[in-house]
Amino acid sequence: MVTFAGLGTAHDWRLALDQALGEGAPGSADAVFVFASSHYLSAFGDILGSVQERLRPKTLLGCSGQAVIGTQREMEGVPALSVLSLKLPGAMLRAYHITQDLLAAAPDTASWHEALGLRPEAVNAWVVLADPFTFDSEALLTALSSAYPGVPLVGGMASSAGVGQHTQLFLGSEVHHSGALLLAVGGDWTVRPVVSQGAVPIGETWTITDSERNVVRTVGGRPPLEVLVDTLRALPPDVQQRASRNLLVGLAMDEYRDEFRRGDFLIRNLLGADQQSGVVAIGDVPRVGQTLQFQMRDGEAADEELREMLREAHEALGTREPAGALLCACNGRGMGLFGAPNHDARAVDHEFAGLPVAGFFCNGEIGPVAGKNYLHGFTASIALFVPAGDRAAN
Repeated sequence: MVTFAGLGTAHDWRLALDQALGEGAPGSADAVFVFASSHYLSAFGDILGSVQERLRPKTLLGCSGQAVIGTQREMEGVPALSVLSLKLPGAMLRAYHITQDLLAAAPDTASWHEALGLRPEAVNAWVVLADPFTFDSEALLTALSSAYPGVPLVGGMASSAGVGQHTQLFLGSEVHHSGALLLAVGGDWTVRPVVSQGAVPIGETWTITDSERNVVRTVGGRPPLEVLVDTLRALPPDVQQRASRNLLVGLAMDEYRDEFRRGDFLIRNLLGADQQSGVVAIGDVPRVGQTLQFQMRDGEAADEELREMLREAHEALGTREPAGALLCACNGRGMGLFGAPNHDARAVDHEFAGLPVAGFFCNGEIGPVAGKNYLHGFTASIALFVPAGDRAAN
């Protein structure tokens, strides 16, 4: 069997699965990912059973999605089923269902090594799919980052189309309604993350000189609101208008860089400002001495950043060609952000022509920034499955 991706959009799940699998069956895949819109909710178990029978994968993971992504296509508001089947010779692949109870019962590094049966040197990367309502994903990221230092986590939070609908996670032939799924990737393969937070910097970088919890009091000895106003005034009029509606902050994650680029910042919301004191509140807890830069986000900025991040990833990989990719895109992207369909999927295909892709629209995205793993919003988090090289280069 060769690696392939397929997308089905029929209302009947059987026809949709036939469309998605095409000529890809039968075979024996190393890993299969399945993403399904909530239109097929009552048939999720049947879908997984049929995929297991036809592809005979060693590992199967997936989840429900508000919208479903395939190669070059993002299916919003319609029934859709996406399948990515990967042949990864020499890969070590182990899948787990992590419950909130297990997360609470594994307080230290040794507990995780014992629970998962994996030493740090065995894992090159993790793929993570989680339920956003029943599971503390940030606690999982913290725990795994401590137990498996330097190992990237890439993925997203499951979603559903309807208000009040629960999300579902797929592992083998089982449908889970809570917890998180982990896929350890090791051996001869790894994941190269591409994390596009959809923002571009404006103005200069500033050092935080006074802060308390999530309130930044001064940057460079000045009130940050004053700095922000000056930054906006210095922009061209058209950029001023765009930026004023979509302001964010970026926090540098590595202070030892000679210069900062887009991927060096963790993007967080600008929550508010006090006109009198000039302080600002942000969606994180920064530290004194950390570098801050104001950012803006809109469709144009998000397009620019994603394409740049994909180019950089392609160049960094050199001769290591990806076998396939998972695309986990925020449910706030798509048509709502870009005003046109299929944006992120087509951007991936533009850089990696013909690459098999599957994914979904998320309730939160997971991926590293400057080597540290975070939960994001409005982000496209992409897992490129590539032959393993030096872990530091991944």
